[in-house]
Amino acid sequence: MSNKTFERVSKILKTIMEDTSVPRNIRRAAEESNEILQNEEEDVTIRASTVISILDEISNDPNIPIHARTLIWEILSELESI
Repeated sequence: MSNKTFERVSKILKTIMEDTSVPRNIRRAAEESNEILQNEEEDVTIRASTVISILDEISNDPNIPIHARTLIWEILSELESI
């Protein structure tokens, strides 16, 4: 289950990373989160909780566009189920 969840989350993160209307710091955090999810040496729960922490912090950024914030909330919901 977690591999499929990580694949879905990774696709959403790539969408955010490629969106030029999203501020650079948000795209950088999305890229960092994606790299953490791909690191199979870490435990699944540690990867998920690390990404949740990063994305929760940037979801409160006042400069983030509404559509990107919605995507981040979707990712957070997916990861919290792990």
